[in-house]
Amino acid sequence: MNRLFIVALILASAVPLARADEPWTLDRAVATALEHNPDARVARARIEAAQALVSQSQAAWLPQLSVSGRYTDTNSPMMAFGSILNQRAFSFGLDFNHPGKIDDLNATGTVAYNIYSGGRATAGREAAKAGAEAADFDLQATRNDLATAVVKAALNMRKAREAVGAVAGGVRAYEAAVSAAQARYEAGQLLKADLLSLEVQLAQTQEMLASAHHGAELAARAFQFVLGLEPIGGSVELADSDPALGRLVLPDTNDFSRRPELVGLQARVRAAAAMVNAARSGRRPTVNAFASYQYDQGWQLDRHADGWLAGLSVDMNIFDGGQTSGKVREADAGLTQIKEMLRKATLGVELEVEQARLSHADAVQTLSVATRAVEQAEESAALTRARFEKEAVLTADLIGVEGRLLEARLRRTAAAADEHMALVELRRALGLQPLPQS
Repeated sequence: MNRLFIVALILASAVPLARADEPWTLDRAVATALEHNPDARVARARIEAAQALVSQSQAAWLPQLSVSGRYTDTNSPMMAFGSILNQRAFSFGLDFNHPGKIDDLNATGTVAYNIYSGGRATAGREAAKAGAEAADFDLQATRNDLATAVVKAALNMRKAREAVGAVAGGVRAYEAAVSAAQARYEAGQLLKADLLSLEVQLAQTQEMLASAHHGAELAARAFQFVLGLEPIGGSVELADSDPALGRLVLPDTNDFSRRPELVGLQARVRAAAAMVNAARSGRRPTVNAFASYQYDQGWQLDRHADGWLAGLSVDMNIFDGGQTSGKVREADAGLTQIKEMLRKATLGVELEVEQARLSHADAVQTLSVATRAVEQAEESAALTRARFEKEAVLTADLIGVEGRLLEARLRRTAAAADEHMALVELRRALGLQPLPQS
């Protein structure tokens, strides 16, 4: 599963970046975020570090080979006598107190192999593998969080731009109303105060339009930030009809047991349990086998020789002042902490899922109410405009109707985007892909 996931990331990284003027789809935006967002890169670096620890733990089952060499020249009796013996140059006529200046070139090769380490090597390997598995699930969790953030940023940008359109529609309606009021005022059929009221309302709506434009620009910048990109020159455009939105469906399950954060913590529990075993290995013996070969050459005596050494060593820690006991208690405490973190996370995810489900149900209901409100407000506004042109309603009534229509459209725009975002959050809370694949 991990290999397939990494392959998917590689394929995602192969997706080319869009030009500044090319519309963004959600699929390509998510792929870009997975490649360029710093959080994704940090998660991939953690996987590399975890895999490196696995490689290090595997070294305990392989022999260790080392070579060394040195050249010495000394008149120290002890050092000189050892070099003479290694060169097989000893003679009974040697003066032990004054052996003279003796040189020696030594080359040594050593092979060592750990036969038994009290379970430390096995525990270390299990901990490293569990840590690598946890890092994989951390990456999956980061991927889900990024996908959720990308979809939310795109929907916020779409919502902000649709709000611009709704407010612009309100500006056009007030402009038409002001034009009609101006004609009635010039014909002596409308008071100056009513005309001024409409003009003030038009100015306020134009101010709202400017604020909406600024909000849309900020939403576009936030979208680029989530993707991990530098600000792109020109306008950031979204695809008009994004097939990914059609794939957003309500999950038919409440099972959150495969939530990456929880599965990653379960792997960390296994790693902590392995570390307890590693700490306890300090009370067990270690057995090592070793063999070495050396060659010595001396030019002062013009002699050379070689030799070998092989053996088996057993080490047992009888008393270490309580150091091993302390390490075991520390490891046990760490295991307890991870278990409690898992329990807390499980309770938190359960609450998060319930909140996300209720939020989505509320968003669906809000969208339904907002859609009906827009239909009613549009019909009421059309009737009121026609009556205003026939001088059958007051200016205040027209202002109120146009204001309610604008508010209804803005609420429906926000409700539509919020419903999609609530659905994305629900899928993420359940541990599902926020944006289902086609």
